Amino acid sequence: MLHLNKLTKQYATGDKALTDVELQIPKGQVVALIGPSGAGKSTLIRCINRLVEPTSGAVVLNGTELTRLGAGALRKARRRMGMIFQEYALVERLTVMENVLSGRLGYVGFWRSFFRWYPQSDVDEAFRLLERVGLDHMADKRADELSGGQRQRVGIARALIQDPELLLVDEPTASLDPKTSRQIMRLICELCAERGLAAIINIHDVALAQMFVQRVVGLQLGEVVYDGPPDGLSPDILTQIYGEEDWEATIAKVEDDDDDLAEGAVA
Repeated sequence: MLHLNKLTKQYATGDKALTDVELQIPKGQVVALIGPSGAGKSTLIRCINRLVEPTSGAVVLNGTELTRLGAGALRKARRRMGMIFQEYALVERLTVMENVLSGRLGYVGFWRSFFRWYPQSDVDEAFRLLERVGLDHMADKRADELSGGQRQRVGIARALIQDPELLLVDEPTASLDPKTSRQIMRLICELCAERGLAAIINIHDVALAQMFVQRVVGLQLGEVVYDGPPDGLSPDILTQIYGEEDWEATIAKVEDDDDDLAEGAVA
């Protein structure tokens, strides 16, 4: 379980990105983090793995308080948190296989990582993951030869080869077309279900979040203003999170898309 206790981030200017955020996310639950730009979504994700240092509060992952760890212990703890990035963060000149195996860098010694010497068990697991994300036939391709959706699948496999307890996912569909966005969201949710992984997905597309996740957390100016099921996002709640808009049209689109998905599953 992930527990955030009064997590706060205040910058030197006095501006607060997060204010007393309280969340508990159990094993296996996928949570969508929604809100307008500047609401604190990316800051929240980065405070969890301490890429951004919280000002106060606690982050506890399965009994370990991450906010109290020193540098060495934090490096080890980060192995338990897989990160999937909006811009993929792949090394363009390396192959798909090499990019996936880079997720094991925290587990191998300096010289093995320097020369990219990995145990056979890691290589075998990389092949299994590439098959699972549908890229086993591209293991030897360079990352710069891939489409956006393929790059994101490599990023997913790289995160999973860490054998994490938590996935932190930052805008995984922002650069993708609608069909590929659905495929990526479906894949992430399926993999979390298969592995019993908790995940937080920072996402701008409310309709896409409602289609796939079990729980939605809405942020506004660094504070949690909604925490509940996707179907609880009423026009009033969406207005509270984002401001005035024709939210009835958005909700209707979600219902239509859900019907399309159901028909596709039957077909």
